Parts: sequence; structure tokens; C-alpha cells
Amino acid sequence: MVIRTGRADLDFGGVRAEFGLPEEFPAAALAEAQAAVSGDVGLAGREDATALPFVTIDPPGAKDLDQALLVERVGAGFRVHYAIADLGAFVVPDGALDAEVRKRGQTLYLPDGNVPLHPPVLSEGAASLLPGQTRPAVLWTFECGPDGEPVDVRVRRAVVRSTAQFDYEGVQATFDAGTPHPSVEALPDFGRLRRERAAERGAVELQLPEQEIVPNGDGDWKLAVRPRADVDAWNAEVSLLTGMAAAKIMLEAKVGVLRTLPDADDGAVDALRRSAHALGVPWPDGVTPSRLLAGLDPSRPEALALFVDATRLLRGAGYTAFNGEVPAISTHAGLAAPYAHVTAPLRRLVDRFATEVCLAVTAGEPVPEWLTKALPLLPGLMGGSDALAGKVDRACLDQVEAWVLADRVGHEFDAVVLRADSNGADLFVAQPPVMGRCTGDNLPEGERIAVRLVEADPERRKVVFEPL
Repeated sequence: MVIRTGRADLDFGGVRAEFGLPEEFPAAALAEAQAAVSGDVGLAGREDATALPFVTIDPPGAKDLDQALLVERVGAGFRVHYAIADLGAFVVPDGALDAEVRKRGQTLYLPDGNVPLHPPVLSEGAASLLPGQTRPAVLWTFECGPDGEPVDVRVRRAVVRSTAQFDYEGVQATFDAGTPHPSVEALPDFGRLRRERAAERGAVELQLPEQEIVPNGDGDWKLAVRPRADVDAWNAEVSLLTGMAAAKIMLEAKVGVLRTLPDADDGAVDALRRSAHALGVPWPDGVTPSRLLAGLDPSRPEALALFVDATRLLRGAGYTAFNGEVPAISTHAGLAAPYAHVTAPLRRLVDRFATEVCLAVTAGEPVPEWLTKALPLLPGLMGGSDALAGKVDRACLDQVEAWVLADRVGHEFDAVVLRADSNGADLFVAQPPVMGRCTGDNLPEGERIAVRLVEADPERRKVVFEPL
């Protein structure tokens, strides 16, 4: 079930064993998935949207394609069609497959192969929005004004057919060359409008370097920093728009499950102001944290340090299920709006359930009993799954950092001090891109310093530097 690549002595079997990651699906779950693929998946009675020229934008080589997109100009505004893989057409509520995906919570991505939420016959086959294939989907359509705000939202089950599969770098290249695909030609203008609306709301975006583990061509691994192209941000705004629309539907119906984050208290904002002052980052009167952070140059060391410090504004994220009354906390402070996960059901458990609530509510139908019974369980299931995913990601990065640096103990590096405390500091080393720990007192946050590597232990996945 899991395909491995890379040298045998440099695989991630230790990580898999440490966290007890499953290798296979139970036979009953596989049988249900195969039966769903082999049988009638319920295409009849759906809206036929196969004439819409959808495209997908995903990382290179992706097969679990959750979303397909079409952005059109309509007068001075926009019409956005967003098709989402419909797992409700394949997964039997309370069946063997449903039980297994509830245990898993989400797809875990390791460098040598993923641990999928659903059997690949679904996630990379019959349910994936692969190009040239007729697929069941949940279709969201947004009629948006010149400001990018939706004036009408529709969601329903449909049949779609993606016309092309793109990756982010390739799509960005077509925009840079002035030759975008017609289905996404309007995406930059729409995406910029949505990002401006986000800044006005007070949404917080932290432009931290994103470490990536990639094959080095010799059978093992290297570290890289994944550049975030403009198209990444524009595409993300369509997903965020959909999640906010879903949250609104569920809140009006007083039933559903939200992704929530409490507002940061005044103490967190005051502490961020003190950090900005200490780092020499000007913070003019009347400028919100959102505007300040959005205006920083992420290549500057003081900006990196402030982004790390601003994570204090985004602590406490979770899921909130409700039925019968609106919850006390119904917004996501990082987005400055109510929000729900509905756009990645192939890879994340909660999306299927939130989507089914939206479909029932907008169709004027009662939310099914199996769904209302499941809602209270989702925060715990997703919380545990998110925690596991974070630990697995960090363990894989720690492992590769130790592998990459194992023969460079004693070497000197340039680093940026991200966050200092009484026991040392967290560092970012640009080459190779490593987040490491440095010993020493009074290390200067937001400044570049020279450090020496004193430990790189692949067995313990530990890397330690000291200041020069």
C-alpha cells in the first residue's frame, strides 16, 4: 500500500515504527472501497457540469486530486466554480471503511511514501479528479462582485470532468509569460482581491520558510526551501472562500463543525509590539498586526524572527462541533472569519462530514442522524490526527537534517536567530535549510550570527549548534 523510494538505510521506517503508522487497510475496508468503485457510485440525478473546463493545480506528481477550478470574468465581477471530490458517493456511513478513516483522520505525507486516509483505489483513482475522467463532485459556485465578495453561493452534487492537471510552478510560469490557461486567466485578479479583503478583515499570514525534503538524485534525500509562488496564494484564496461560505451555511443552520481559533488576547499583541521594537521593525500607530506582517520582507532576518514570534497570535486552533445553537467561539482568528474545512476530503476526514451538512442544509433536507451522531466525535478525532501529523512531519525533518549534516560536525554556518530563551535559541540556517537549536546566552533575536555545528546525530535525530 505504501510505495517506498530512496536508499534502504535512509528510509523513514524508524519514524513509521515510532508512531505506529499503519501499513495496510483492513480487509473489510478494502472490500468496501472496491465494491464502491465497481458498483454504481450514484452519478444519476446529479447536475451535469462536464462541459465546464475545470483544471487542477497540485504539487508535481500528485494523484489524490481534491479540487478542480474554473474562474470566469462576468461583467465587472467573477464567477468561480470549485469542484470538490465527493467521498460521500463512495464511503458508507458507519461501515468498515468509515471506521478506518475515522481512526486515521488524515493522509500523512512522508518523503518515502504516504499513509493515505482512503485506499488508493479511491484517493488516487475513482474519487480523484484526474484529468479526462468523469467524476462525482460537490460543486460550489460563487457569483462575486468587483470587490471579490460573493453575492450568491450555490453548492450541490454534480458530475465533472477536469480537462488538465497542472502544478504550481508550471501555472506560475504561464502567468509570468502572459500565456495562462483560459480556465485560470482571471485567477490573479480574483486572488489579489481576496487577499486584500483578508488584510482588511485582519487575517494573519506568517511568511516563514517552508522546509521540504526531496530526493537528491543519488537515492537519498536533501533539504530545500519551497518557494511560495503567487499562484499558491491565489489558489489558496479560492479554498478559503469556500471554507468561509461553508461555515456561514452551517452557522445559519446552527449545525455543523468549524475550524476555530480564539482571538489573541491583548497580552499577545503587546508582546508582539515589544518584539517588533526590539527587532527594529517599525510599527506605525493604527496599523494592525495583519497589515504589519503582510508588509514585511520575508528575506530579512528581523522579519523571520517576528514571524516566528507572531505564532503566539495563532495558538489554540481546534475544531468545534455544534447542533442546535451557535458555539461561543465560531471564528478562526488567523482568518478573521468563521471557517470550515470542506475542500480536501480525500486527505482530511472532517471535510466529508462538513460537506454533507452543507448539502443537506442547502437542499432543505434534515441533517441525517448518522451525521449528527458523528459531529461531536470529530473535534477529538481531528485533534489527535493533527497532533500526530505534526509530530511525523517534524520527525522526518529532524531525521533528514541529521543525515545531511552528519559529516559536517565542526563546520561553520551563517544563521538567523529566530527565538531566544534562557537555554539557547532556535536558528534558521539557509544552506542547507535547517531549523536547529543553538546553545548560548543572550543570543540576539532577528540578527545573523556565525555558528558551529557541534552535534548531528541521525539515531536521535538531533542537531545542535554553538555560537562563534
